[in-house]
Amino acid sequence: MPTEWKLFADLAERAGDKHVTVDAAAGDTVGDAFEELLAAKPALEDRVLEDGELRSQINVLRNGTNVLVEEEGLATELEGDDELALFPPVSGG
Repeated sequence: MPTEWKLFADLAERAGDKHVTVDAAAGDTVGDAFEELLAAKPALEDRVLEDGELRSQINVLRNGTNVLVEEEGLATELEGDDELALFPPVSGG
């Protein structure tokens, strides 16, 4: 079963789409799905990666939960119908 990423703000603009479906399923990790996303939308790479690592200010959510804070980061295992989201830094004001 494919997994869908939701992209927000300038990430959606760079990718040319707010929704990107990738080939990742239950048992794969968020990191696997993230690699598939970058393979499908390489324009995102320089925005979300720094020296090959995820930029610290990028938020990765699985079903509304920030996996980098509340789960096992990119090693978090996917379940059947997870919804993934990628948020750029949010500036307050």
